[in-house]
Amino acid sequence: MRGVIESFSELRGRLAEFEMSGGGQSFGSVTLSAPVLEPSKIVAAPVNYLDHMEEMHQLSHIDSLGVFLKAPSSLIGHGGTVHLPYNNRRFDQEGELCFVVGKPARNVKVEEADDYIFGYSVLLDITMRGGEDRSTRKSFDTFTPMGPWIVTADEIRSVDDLELRCWVNGVLRQDAKISELIWGVPELLAYVSSVMTLYPGDVISTGTPKGVGPIGDGDEIVAEVSQVGRLSVSVTSIGATFSVTRGGTTGPTQPSDEEFG
Repeated sequence: MRGVIESFSELRGRLAEFEMSGGGQSFGSVTLSAPVLEPSKIVAAPVNYLDHMEEMHQLSHIDSLGVFLKAPSSLIGHGGTVHLPYNNRRFDQEGELCFVVGKPARNVKVEEADDYIFGYSVLLDITMRGGEDRSTRKSFDTFTPMGPWIVTADEIRSVDDLELRCWVNGVLRQDAKISELIWGVPELLAYVSSVMTLYPGDVISTGTPKGVGPIGDGDEIVAEVSQVGRLSVSVTSIGATFSVTRGGTTGPTQPSDEEFG
């Protein structure tokens, strides 16, 4: 996929011709992987909505927390299955908008950030609650569903006009406007590129709003971003074992299980 991203300006005409020819297969007849399979990195924004900061009883947000990394091996695609690894820990859904870097980026200015964005997708930042480092709690295999596709940046008139929603078993949990981000997409890309070099295909997720909650065996999660797409995954705890770390009683205070029945 990195090669496609790097050469997209040359490939775009050929792809349009293929689409007009009626070739390909129907959406329902294929199994989708994550639209970017092996990015050099997945960067994520903690506490980038004020309402999420309040629900987690946090005293700080992205201005002081910076960003964190998720393992690229945690990616799965639309229609995939999230595997919960432990039977004695709480796991939550976090619906997010993410974007894909289109060309090498280092020390990018905020006003130039849009030039470095290839496109946008929907991401679920599946999270184990507790006191372990974020990169540990969010990097288990299957903990980064992404998809169903990438919508190129030129197809989105205004990112701030996008809306994010997330349902668990048909019940709406999260409903927010992307304009409510503390750090918007340009600010986020500029900051991340000041810390590390970004490469085509790298994924940056913008953070989750209020409404995170527990997920468990048999659940169905749907996350949707207007103008981008709808991502759906299932959840299983088959094969779950006992957690050997003791982070379950420390860390931010999550919303109570009672709120979600």
